Amino acid sequence: MSFNYRRVIIKVGSNVITRADGFPDTERIAHLVDQIAAIKKQGKQVILVSSGAVASGRSLITVSDKNDAVATRQLLASIGQVKLINTYSQLFDKFGILCSQVLVTKEDFRDRLHYLNMRNCLEILLQHEVIPVVNENDVVSVTELMFTDNDELAGLIASMLNAEALIILSNVDGIYDGDPKLPGSAVIQEVTGEGVDFSSFVSTGRSQFGRGGMITKSTMAQKTAQLGIAVHIANGTKDDILTDVLANKAIHTHFVPTKKASGKKKWLAHSENAATGAVQVNEGAKTVLISSKASSLLPVGIIKVLADFKKGEIIKIVDEDHKLIGLGLAEYGAEKAREFTGKKNQRALVHYDYLYLQG
Repeated sequence: MSFNYRRVIIKVGSNVITRADGFPDTERIAHLVDQIAAIKKQGKQVILVSSGAVASGRSLITVSDKNDAVATRQLLASIGQVKLINTYSQLFDKFGILCSQVLVTKEDFRDRLHYLNMRNCLEILLQHEVIPVVNENDVVSVTELMFTDNDELAGLIASMLNAEALIILSNVDGIYDGDPKLPGSAVIQEVTGEGVDFSSFVSTGRSQFGRGGMITKSTMAQKTAQLGIAVHIANGTKDDILTDVLANKAIHTHFVPTKKASGKKKWLAHSENAATGAVQVNEGAKTVLISSKASSLLPVGIIKVLADFKKGEIIKIVDEDHKLIGLGLAEYGAEKAREFTGKKNQRALVHYDYLYLQG
């Protein structure tokens, strides 16, 4: 049984397209482009999330060790991004396919307006048969503005565009039930439902070039699958891996999607790191919120405002033990919320359409 997806996000990790010496693996990039072109010819829409700007920069300029790591990364990414996008552009051109560059930061996902602008940009590119090549803007994204890695970014884009699938290419065959280097460890080929604790059997060793280890990948993949999007984690260093995954011919890890979530809730689901404000609710409000019927967050159930926020920002909702219950979009600012705290018959702070509950 092959997977018949119409819209696919393909994420290529730096460990797939970077050689052991830290320079770009141009042959591997060319082979991936061949496969993406073949997938596109089948009538599928493809969005490519690609790392590799820093490696591309490293192949063009030598930087002395005296510079600090962040500045070096900015320099290499800024120079390398031009080379990376040109590489893709020339390779896709052989198939008569246009690609475009989309650089994003975490900030673009925090604000609903930015988010919708970005979604509209990607949609118009897809309508015009263009392949968007998305990467984090490493030139301005430093420290707290960074995504955990491009896996997180790819998950956000998959949910933003209501993609049916996200394929994450790494340099291993998938998620193993033990240390991949040890005999007896096997790839977990299918993950269904919730509550799998990967930390018990995923080794925390990081790949040489990537920022995100397998734990990050597993958590993000699970969250994405719970939003109704299939996730495939496969080995991008193997030939024909993309076409084989879609034909269900490659050993890899497949996260089976569960429920479908609305677009707004998909946006909120990935916004925990973007939430600046926070409110604490009492036990009664918690019970109502996590019950199966749709409920808004009313001020009467709020104990206190823990961190300030403005109207339209995403806020965390925590219980009396400070445990995260969910995320929501504030209908008004913290000042008004403080004024309404504990009072009956006041306007909801978070409308249920803009409320995303954990788990």
